[in-house]
Amino acid sequence: MRLHSNRRGFVGTVGALAGLLTLDTSAAAAEPKARGWDMSWLDRLTGKHKQVFDFSDLDIGLLVVSNWLNAHEEVYGLRHPDVNAVVGIGGHAFPVNATDAMYTRYPIGELWKVTDPATGKAALRNIFVDGGANPREQAARVRPLQSRGVIFWQCNNALHGVASRIAAAVKAPDAEVYETLKAGLNPGVILVPAHTMLIGLTQEHGCAYESL
Repeated sequence: MRLHSNRRGFVGTVGALAGLLTLDTSAAAAEPKARGWDMSWLDRLTGKHKQVFDFSDLDIGLLVVSNWLNAHEEVYGLRHPDVNAVVGIGGHAFPVNATDAMYTRYPIGELWKVTDPATGKAALRNIFVDGGANPREQAARVRPLQSRGVIFWQCNNALHGVASRIAAAVKAPDAEVYETLKAGLNPGVILVPAHTMLIGLTQEHGCAYESL
């Protein structure tokens, strides 16, 4: 009789523990609400093929993204939203995300060694947004890529560093330059809390990773 009672108690304990584990798992699976940041764009990464490009190469980086899109279209006939490309930008590649107004206001071309092919001098406009000497180059620009569904982000931590660098050059307060740069990102660019965080989150949402 005691054996039966002990067995019944053991089974009950195991069941209770299983219930707790189920509750804990459900709680862990629930994504906490992002405080002050819109992270909902991550849920739009639903394509069959997805890739995040950890971007730093200003010379050929956008061409690689364009080639990736072209290959999926040529081989499988797939376009956005069946393929998703995300371009993650920190401080080194910041010039890709700045508007022409930022180039004329601050010495971005000079500081980042961006040369305007039309003048041969430090760029006073964003040469990465559109243009190019031939169709291949013209397709590897921000606006054409955005029209194909490519998402561009800017790391907020890096933007503070960018602001400090520019502020030192123009003798202005860091905070003032930061606010101006934040308002002067290209249309469609998503400001994210930290580059390293989003590299991980995009992979958790199914993106393959490529460093450029």
